[in-house]
Amino acid sequence: MQNDEAARSRAERAEAAEREAAVQRLLDLAEAERVPVEEATRAVPDRRWRRGSADEPIGRRVARWRMRRRMTQQMLADRLGRSKSWVDKVERGVRPLDRYPVIQEVAEVLRVDSLLLLDGRPPSPAAGVPDGVDELRAALARYDIRRPTASAQQVGRQVEHAWLSFQHAHYAQVVRLLPGLLDAARGLRTDAPELLVQAYRVASAVLVKLGEAGLGWLAADRAVAVADADPMSAASAALSVGQALRGLGRGRLALAVTAEAARLLAPVPVHGALLIQGALAAAGCGDAGRSAELADRAAGLADRLGAGDDPYRTGFGPVAVEVARVVAAVELGEAATAIGRHEQVVRDDAWRRLPTEHRAAYLVDVARAYLLVGDLGRAGRALVDADGVAPAEVRCRPVARRVLVEAARARPVPAGVARLATLMGLTR
Repeated sequence: MQNDEAARSRAERAEAAEREAAVQRLLDLAEAERVPVEEATRAVPDRRWRRGSADEPIGRRVARWRMRRRMTQQMLADRLGRSKSWVDKVERGVRPLDRYPVIQEVAEVLRVDSLLLLDGRPPSPAAGVPDGVDELRAALARYDIRRPTASAQQVGRQVEHAWLSFQHAHYAQVVRLLPGLLDAARGLRTDAPELLVQAYRVASAVLVKLGEAGLGWLAADRAVAVADADPMSAASAALSVGQALRGLGRGRLALAVTAEAARLLAPVPVHGALLIQGALAAAGCGDAGRSAELADRAAGLADRLGAGDDPYRTGFGPVAVEVARVVAAVELGEAATAIGRHEQVVRDDAWRRLPTEHRAAYLVDVARAYLLVGDLGRAGRALVDADGVAPAEVRCRPVARRVLVEAARARPVPAGVARLATLMGLTR
C-alpha cells in the first residue's frame, strides 16, 4: 500500500511539474508576442490533451492560433464584432463553439482553414486527390506548338470522352487522360482551335473540383486566349474562368467576367450558364439583389429555350436554374430559404436528369445548408447521398471533407457518416 501511495505521489508531482512547465511556456509565448499574461494562462488546459490532437478542445485551438497571430482577446473580439468576454469564454470552454458559420468566421479572422479549428489537423490537399495532378500541371506548363499527332476526328472523340468522364465524376480517369489530350489538341491549334479550348475547359473544371482553383484558372485563361476569334468558344471559356475565379474566392471578378460575356452573347445555353455563374458569384459577394436578378433572367431564358443540344457542356436548363437558386441561398447564408427551395427541387424527378457530378455537387451544397442551421444529422445524410451518386465528388473535394468533419460531430454519429469518415481517413 505504501508503494502505491508513493507511486501516486510521484505521478501527482510529475503532473504538477508538467502543468507548471506548460504555464511557463505560455507565459514565454505571451511575452514574445505581447499577449497579456492573464489571457495566456487561461489557455492552459485543466486536463491533459496533446497539442493539435483530436481531443484538444476547439477553444484551446482558437487561443493558440490567436496568440500565433499576435492578437489579444480584445483584438479578436473587435474583428468578430463580439465582446472580449465572448472570446474569453470560448477559449476557456465555458461557451461552446459549435455552430459551423461561427467557426468559419473565427477561422477567417485568424487566417486559418476551418479544418484546423474543427479537426486540429491542417487540410491535406493530397487527401483523396487522384494521382496525375502533377503530370497535368506539367502539361499546362508546356508552351511549345506541337506537330499534329492525331486527326481532328480522333482528338474530338477524346475530348468527348473526357467531358463524359467528368460529367460522370470519374475524376481520376479525367486527370489521366488530360496530359496526352492537351498535347494532341495543341498540335491542332491552327486547324481546330475549338478542340483545344474544350480540352482546356475540361482541365479547368476538374482542377477546380480537386481544390486546385489557381491551376484551373490558368487552364481557363488559356482557353480564352485560344478562343479569341470565335464568340461561342470565347463565351464557353469565360464560363470556365468564372467558375475558377469563384473557386478562388474572387466573386466580384467572376461576376464581372460572366456578366460581360453574357452581354455580348445571343440567347443560347452558354448565355444561360453565364447568367447562372453570375448569380452564384453575386451571392458569394453578398449581393442578393443582383443574384436574384441574374437567376430570374436565366430562368426566363431556360423557359424559352427548353431542351436542346448542349455542345459546350453547360448543363443549362430550368432545373439547373432552380438548383442554382438553392446554392445561391447557401452562399448568402440564407439556409432556411435554401432548404425550402431544395425540398421543392427534389419533389420533381427532373433534377435527377442533371449530370452525375452536378447532382452530387448540389447535395454537398445542401449539406452545407443543413450545417448552417445546425442540423448535423441531415447534413450527414446529404453527404452520404452525394457519395452514393458520385463517390469522387465527396472523397476528392476539400470542401466536402470540411463539411464531413463537422457532420461527424453529431452524437450519435450515423452509421453512414461514420463509414464515410473512416473511408476518407478522418477518424483516428
